[in-house]
Amino acid sequence: MHWHGRPAVYNPPDNLNPNLPTYNINQMDSTPTYDVANLVAWLGFLLAFIFGYVANKTSFCTMGAVSDVVNMGDWGRMRAWLLGIAIAILGTAVLVYLGDLRVSETYYTRGPFHWLAFLVGGLTFGIGMTLGSGCGQRTLVRLGGGNLKSVVVFLFMGYFALVSMNGILRVFTDTFLRADIFTLYLGSDQSLPSVLGYSGGMSHLVVAGVLALAIIVFVFASKEFRSSADNMLAGAVVGLVVAAGWYVTAKLGYQEDPETMEMVYMGTASKLAESMTFVGPLANTMDLWAYWTDKTMNFGIATVFGVVIGSFIYSVFNKSFRWEYFTSPQDMFRHLIGAALMGYGGVTALGCTIGQGVTGVSTLALGSFVALFGIIAGAAATMKIQYYLLMRDA
Repeated sequence: MHWHGRPAVYNPPDNLNPNLPTYNINQMDSTPTYDVANLVAWLGFLLAFIFGYVANKTSFCTMGAVSDVVNMGDWGRMRAWLLGIAIAILGTAVLVYLGDLRVSETYYTRGPFHWLAFLVGGLTFGIGMTLGSGCGQRTLVRLGGGNLKSVVVFLFMGYFALVSMNGILRVFTDTFLRADIFTLYLGSDQSLPSVLGYSGGMSHLVVAGVLALAIIVFVFASKEFRSSADNMLAGAVVGLVVAAGWYVTAKLGYQEDPETMEMVYMGTASKLAESMTFVGPLANTMDLWAYWTDKTMNFGIATVFGVVIGSFIYSVFNKSFRWEYFTSPQDMFRHLIGAALMGYGGVTALGCTIGQGVTGVSTLALGSFVALFGIIAGAAATMKIQYYLLMRDA
């Protein structure tokens, strides 16, 4: 990867203040800014490579998880997703307790609580991922496996995410979905412990521990799940990769800017702590390609390439790589609509099934739980409608 130019800046939909306070922590004063940013991006690529490799190997798919439950009553992949959430919650809470992550300095927990935007964005994304045969993460995994449909979904999702992030669709979102009537002001930290009136790393660890333990008990209550090595591996890797992503950006990437002498997050698009998410980074990837001389690689963009290449390496070594394409114009149309809805919904909800469903939830942000509910509800409802139409036409 080649780095040049000024960092690409992702403008969070909530117009968050990028000026971060100064903290007195150990820092590498002699380390050049670009070296830290490069390190953050390369480590993001490595984590995503592992993610993509394992996701392909285990057939990890959040849309598939919802489909299995709705259509067959099979909770195997859903439990894998839940295991990933639980591990991510625990890992994130440990980082918060140790002081390696300031959970209030993520775009999941900062700013006004736009509950309608989270809900509508989640519902839209859920509908879109069903029509598009998978979420952002699954699109990248399938792309690495030779699926040409995913090329089209990648491009359309990235374009609509970019337009929703900084273009005309953002005007609609800010005007209606983020109107004052649909906004709650919960303070500077929207994480569950803070809203409940508790502060500090220990409080966060306790709340996170109780929630994660309840999820883990539910997950492993299934004998069938306990006998599935792939599902357990998928859940463990997803959770650990998300926690590791927080460590990379919030601990290793949190350094003093030699120009302003302030502590800032190096190598992230939002200039806040980040971890795995796959909608905003698609938009930033297209932005990088379009303005190569003015933009640079960052953690999120590197994860996009990491997932695709990790999946590709697995498919080649496992001899599962094969070209797939649209079977009809109607099939292509459904995927185009699905990609557009995912691009808009993912930005409006501030994340996808991984970005909000695992990474956001790991911070215990209230908006992440609302978005996750919307994603699952939107996908489940669309699947039910598709089944009804299929039976009606049979």
